[in-house]
Amino acid sequence: MAREGERGRYNRPRLSLHVPEPQFRPGDTVDFSNIPVSEAGAQARPDEACQPIETTALCYDLVRVLGDDHRAHGPWDPRLAPDELRQMLRDMALVRAFDERMYRGQRQGKTSFYMKCTGEEATSVAAVHALASDDMVFPSYRQQGILIARGYPLIEMINQIYSNRGDKLKGRQLPIMYSSRAHSFFTISGNLATQVPQAVGWAMASAIRHDSRIAATWLGEGSTAEGDFHSGMTFAAVYNAPVIFNVVNNQWAISSFSGFAGSERTTFAARAIGYGIAGLRVDGNDPLAVYAAVRWAADRARSNNGPTLIEHFTYRAEGHSTSDDPSAYRSAREREEWPLGDPIMRLKQHLIAIGEWSDEQHREMDLALAEEVKAATKEAEKNGILGHGMHHPFHTMFEDVFEELPWHLEEQADQAIRERQIKWPQ
Repeated sequence: MAREGERGRYNRPRLSLHVPEPQFRPGDTVDFSNIPVSEAGAQARPDEACQPIETTALCYDLVRVLGDDHRAHGPWDPRLAPDELRQMLRDMALVRAFDERMYRGQRQGKTSFYMKCTGEEATSVAAVHALASDDMVFPSYRQQGILIARGYPLIEMINQIYSNRGDKLKGRQLPIMYSSRAHSFFTISGNLATQVPQAVGWAMASAIRHDSRIAATWLGEGSTAEGDFHSGMTFAAVYNAPVIFNVVNNQWAISSFSGFAGSERTTFAARAIGYGIAGLRVDGNDPLAVYAAVRWAADRARSNNGPTLIEHFTYRAEGHSTSDDPSAYRSAREREEWPLGDPIMRLKQHLIAIGEWSDEQHREMDLALAEEVKAATKEAEKNGILGHGMHHPFHTMFEDVFEELPWHLEEQADQAIRERQIKWPQ
C-alpha cells in the first residue's frame, strides 16, 4: 500500500516555490506604468471617529492632495497657512543638506557609517509637524527629519555621528542612532521593529495614566515581516492603544525589494484590516497628504478611537546606507522614473503656484542651509572625528549601567585604566 501511495503521489501536479523578483534589475528599462496613481483629491475622508471598516477602501487607494497643477485638492487638504508650509519646506531642505554633508564626511573617513533619507523627507518631517511636540516618537534609523523638525541642535547630531567627546551617548551607539528625551525621541535601535511593541507599550501606559500624549512609530516595509511588528499590532488592537504605525514603503530593503515582505499580495496598509484597526495608504512624496493622514490618525488616537496604520508609499532615491551600492541590484533609472516625484520639489512648486514662494527664495534658502550645516559641522569637529582619539574618557565604558558598580566591575575598571596608563603614558 505504501508503494501504491507513492505512485499516486507522483501522478499529482508538482509543486513549485515562488521567489519574488523585482521588475527591474541593473541595465533594465524602467516602466512604472503598473503603479496606479490616484487622482489627487478623489479619496473620501471619513470622520476620525469612524469604525475601522470604513477605512478599508483607503487601504488600497492612495490618499493624495497635490495634483499635477501643484495645487491642493479634495477633502484631505489640511489647509495649512503659508508660514507652516514654508517651515515644512525648510525642515525638509535642511534634512537633505545635512544628509549631503554627513555623507561626504563618511566618505572622507570622519565617521564609520551614515544613512540618508533622500526622497523620503516628507514621511518624517510632514508627519511630525502633524503631531504635538510632546507626543512620543519611536523612530527607525531613517527619521533624522523628526529631530531636525523638533529643533534638536545639529551639532549634537553630528557629535553623535562622529562618536566624539561631545557625543552625549558617549560613543555607545552606532552613528545616526540618536536619542533625546527632551524632544520625546526614543532611542533608535539597529534591531528591526523592536521599537513597535515599545511604542504600543508606551501608548498603553499613557492611556492608563489618563495622559493626553500619544505615541507614533516608524518602520520600513521590510520590518513588517518581523514578529515584533505583529506583536505590537495585536496589543494595539486588543487594548485600543493610542498609537500610530507609520510604515515607510520605500520599495527596497538593503538589497531586496518589497515583495519579500508581501507587497506582491496586497498593500501594507491592508494589514490593518486583519487586525481590525484603521488603515490609510498615502502618497509619501506629497507632504500635504502625509500631514493630513498623520493628523487624522493623531486626532483619532487622542479621542480614544484607537490605533491607525499608515503606509507611506515612497521611494528610496539612494543607497540603503553608506555600506550599500544600489546599482548592484536595481536599475539606475528608477529614481528619475518614479511617478510620485520628489517631496521637496512638490512642496516648493505648490508654494510657487499659490504665490508664496519663488525660485530665487528657494536658491537663497538652500545656500543658507548649506552654510548652517557647514558651520555646525566645523564646530562639532572641534570635539573630534573618527580615529583621532578625541572621545570620551576610557572609564566611561563602565558607567551608566548600574546605580552602584559591582565589585568585580570596579576591579576590571581599575585594571583596564592601569593597563591603559602603562601602554599610553601621559
